[in-house]
Amino acid sequence: MKKFLVLFLVIAVLNFTACIKQNHKSPIENEKDTGKKSVNKQDKNNIINTPAKQQPQSNRINPNNMNTSNKNTTIQTVAHPTAIAVLVNKKYFLPKNYSPKDLTYPSVSFIFKEKIEKRKMRKEAALALQKLFTGAKKDKVFLSGVSAYRSYATQKAVFNRYVKEDGYANARKYSALPGSSEHQTGLAIDVSSSTGKCAAQECFGNTKEAKWLANKSANYGFIIRYPKGKESVTGYKYEPWHIRYVGVNISKQIKKRNITLEEYLHVYPVSK
Repeated sequence: MKKFLVLFLVIAVLNFTACIKQNHKSPIENEKDTGKKSVNKQDKNNIINTPAKQQPQSNRINPNNMNTSNKNTTIQTVAHPTAIAVLVNKKYFLPKNYSPKDLTYPSVSFIFKEKIEKRKMRKEAALALQKLFTGAKKDKVFLSGVSAYRSYATQKAVFNRYVKEDGYANARKYSALPGSSEHQTGLAIDVSSSTGKCAAQECFGNTKEAKWLANKSANYGFIIRYPKGKESVTGYKYEPWHIRYVGVNISKQIKKRNITLEEYLHVYPVSK
């Protein structure tokens, strides 16, 4: 009987010990579990807070789309200089050796007769300019071209001449550094009356030709590139004679909203 009682007590003790082990892990085992939970939480944070530079290439902001941070003050070279809506200004430069491949002579009058470089425009812009001149003529407004395409070398010479005349700071208010001129795109042109009076001068803004351009040029895909009151955005003085081809869809939106190309493309305003 005593043997049976001892055996029963031994079995009971063994069962009780097994239950304790099953319900209580060792400090080492508990530390491992805590470590696993910490790693999982950190992984979640890494997924949520992934830096922009680690995002897939397709999700990154393309500089050519011009959705640039308003803190960006660096000068960039445009990725697609042949784009019709390409932005060229004091912050966005064309490649130094860029020259449009489709330059042609638009069939419109100029204030000079020579067939030289500054008479050329890109084909699409040239065709649109012809329609614009024809439309103006129907409204009894007679226009002439003053200066269209300029190569990098030509713009360099032009800018240096202005610097000698007015000094660097003043020249920067109305003339572009070589590589940052819209004229190099082949999409811009300075326009005047058929007589050439007030050509590329402030007094042109008071003419019927300037008023017609401001009201009607958007119908042909052009915008007044440097409008009055937008100097802090474009970086240049008001130029009622300087029109830029961007295509009818964009030009009409810009005119309707009374904004600049910079504002349309949501870029950092140019102030100097």
